[in-house]
Amino acid sequence: MTESYRYDVGILHLLVSPAHAYFGRAKDGAADVPTADAHQAEVVAGKGIVGDRFFGKAAHMDAAVTLFAVEALEAMAAELGAGPFDPLDTRRNVVLRGAQLAPLVGHDFALESAGSVVRFRGGRPAHPCAWMNAVLAPGAHAAMRGRGGIRCQPLSSGILHRGPAVLVSPVALDPDQAGVPSLLRPSRLP
Repeated sequence: MTESYRYDVGILHLLVSPAHAYFGRAKDGAADVPTADAHQAEVVAGKGIVGDRFFGKAAHMDAAVTLFAVEALEAMAAELGAGPFDPLDTRRNVVLRGAQLAPLVGHDFALESAGSVVRFRGGRPAHPCAWMNAVLAPGAHAAMRGRGGIRCQPLSSGILHRGPAVLVSPVALDPDQAGVPSLLRPSRLP
């Protein structure tokens, strides 16, 4: 990164789950799988979060870790007149406060927490699935479009810790836009 911007953020949740919970039909209910809201999570470059369902899976190498802004969930709850929603129900790995994420698609950035630095490449938007209507509230699937977070490739190994953190970005971000739907298409970098 040549020029960088630093943003104080909070890592609120670190979801680590060895199996998928949302598959099949929502009317049949989510699978009962162990899910940890970890105090820290080990990230391995090119593989993802140790113990997570996407760790080392070839189909997910460029999108092994999902980041999500809790402000999006709070805005959705207000719009739907529902909630509060449990951020873990979104099944996103890293739930942040104070982070506008959509502009990071196509860029390398870092999260610094408790002395550890983990670098990521923003791969693509994390689109919501129809399960959001069942686990959050009717209408949540549509409300989450454009603000479902981003899927990332870990570029370095390290430990993410819940608590205060710094997001280091090569592009200017607006933390006040963290819960606003993004209509941006990912930029194509050479």
